[in-house]
Amino acid sequence: MFSRIRADAQTILDRDPAARGWLEVLTCYPGLHALFFHRLAHACWGAGLYWLGRFLSHISRHLTGIEIHPAAKIGTGVFFDHAMGVVVGETAEIGDGCTIYQGVTLGGTSLYKGTKRHPTLGRDVVVGAGAKVLGGFTVGDGAKIGSNAVVTKPVPAGATAVGNPARIIEAKTDAVREEVASKMGFSAYGVTQNDDPLSQAMRGLIDYAAEQDKQIALLWQALEKLAAQSSNGNDCMPEDAAKNAHLEIEKLNKLID
Repeated sequence: MFSRIRADAQTILDRDPAARGWLEVLTCYPGLHALFFHRLAHACWGAGLYWLGRFLSHISRHLTGIEIHPAAKIGTGVFFDHAMGVVVGETAEIGDGCTIYQGVTLGGTSLYKGTKRHPTLGRDVVVGAGAKVLGGFTVGDGAKIGSNAVVTKPVPAGATAVGNPARIIEAKTDAVREEVASKMGFSAYGVTQNDDPLSQAMRGLIDYAAEQDKQIALLWQALEKLAAQSSNGNDCMPEDAAKNAHLEIEKLNKLID
């Protein structure tokens, strides 16, 4: 038990730049106190002392503002930062190294007893303030849940979920889309994914603009190559120059239509 407390306190010292020392962490961090009470309550629950486990979690809720069901499974190195108003359901599982901010709910959407009703967080997941993760699915290792997101479906490892309802950001594709959208004066992350025909059309236009930018860049490369050949005394492009530049005639025609 004491080794767990020491590890939990060290986690806070490592991740919170506001933490100034062991005494401050041990006495002034409700997230650490909530973990201590949960370890006791979880041990009681595992021993079949259900009422005592619930009573300890009830006391912890009043003292820390953090409600964790004694049956929930929490790994090592978990950091509840500020964490006022956090709710962790009965069948929830929190992996090692996770960080959970204030107002987070790891809740369920099913009323059937004995089923997996609450989410499972993998290792090193970050859940932003006010986020709601609802359902018996898995959030993959290293994933991030944006503040105030409402997540009701699995999140792949390393991905980010933002918005209400949350949409999954695929790092490479959405980074390009966001870059193009920012040039137009708005955020592509604010466009929902599948629930509105207008938003789907908007995403299609953003993707089309990104493809156009790519084709223009290829056209500039071809023109620069042609200029270089002209400066070397060649008056015309070789027959396969267009192929080497990877330019498609039909797509180029669309650029000037």
